[in-house]
Amino acid sequence: MNKEIRIAIAGVGNCASALVQGLEYYQHTDPATSAGLIHTELGGYRAQDVRVVAAFDIDRRKVGRPLHQAIFAEPNCTTVFQRELGDSGVTVQMGPVLDGVAQHMKDYPDNRAFRVADVPPVDVAQVLREANAEILVCYMPVGSEQAVQYYARACLEARSAMVNCVPVFIASHPEFAEEFHKRGLPIIGDDIKSQFGATLLHRIIARTLADRGIRLDRTYQLNTGGNTDFLNMLEQTRLVTKRISKTESVQSQLDERLADENIHIGPSDYVAWQNDNKVCFLRAEWRGFGDVPMHLEARLSVEDSPNSAGIVLDAIRCAKLALDREIAGPLTAASACMMKHPPKQMRDADAFAALERFIEGSER
Repeated sequence: MNKEIRIAIAGVGNCASALVQGLEYYQHTDPATSAGLIHTELGGYRAQDVRVVAAFDIDRRKVGRPLHQAIFAEPNCTTVFQRELGDSGVTVQMGPVLDGVAQHMKDYPDNRAFRVADVPPVDVAQVLREANAEILVCYMPVGSEQAVQYYARACLEARSAMVNCVPVFIASHPEFAEEFHKRGLPIIGDDIKSQFGATLLHRIIARTLADRGIRLDRTYQLNTGGNTDFLNMLEQTRLVTKRISKTESVQSQLDERLADENIHIGPSDYVAWQNDNKVCFLRAEWRGFGDVPMHLEARLSVEDSPNSAGIVLDAIRCAKLALDREIAGPLTAASACMMKHPPKQMRDADAFAALERFIEGSER
């Protein structure tokens, strides 16, 4: 078994920064005393086995720069927890812009928004082949339908597996799912579910209420943040799949669906000074014994990008296990456990149990 996991990254933003920092951080940290990893070892693979071999972006402050420098370039604003990084030898290359940049970005300061590099895009599939990239991690901005589909097709052409961290439906799209299966390639997606974020908290509350015989009448989840993801999502037309992904993730935990007017979930506003901090305001209204009305209000504050990086690290290693075992197509358990909009929704406890069986090799 090849112990090295060769990955490419599409989108060198805050999430990529947290992941790359983490790959270095956990090389120098005792797993017994450090937090943040669900599996210190997964199927024989550790964090230090993951190697970035290619990276793509469109921003002029990142394209052409070494990856270990580009992850700290503006407009990235996530927490820096591992400043010292080794030189991976990877230079960020120009990807296709397509629909990856919202028009309103030009109205915001340089340090907050994308600025497109004036260089031609590379052939991503060719780069993936030349780098022998086994897995592509897709971190495209929300609403980048064309761009994400381009990278998915590049994976199919180059025979690379895919971890789709964004709410553009690839693993959960029947045609793309079938194409990955035909090519003998695993895919995990869609839309990363953080280690403990707004969606997970909302799912836990919704499912627990149902399990306790309580009828949920209405609920909302409002989120604010100051990273480029939240700035990008000010354009409402880019939010269609994001709202579907987050809403269906919660609806899937209910025994009876709520009417559309009784559930509202999604990004709410951009607050620049929050940077990569995401704040969730959650309310649930229900009826308990005797139909007596009750409610809950919660506020959750997380650093958005590190909150997802640990899950992505597990997803990468699951994709590698599938490659080793010649398992193709959407990985059902991994996607249900790690993603908001998987091909098949499960209760979180069931998804985690299925994932453990997959890792052990007792369930494909």
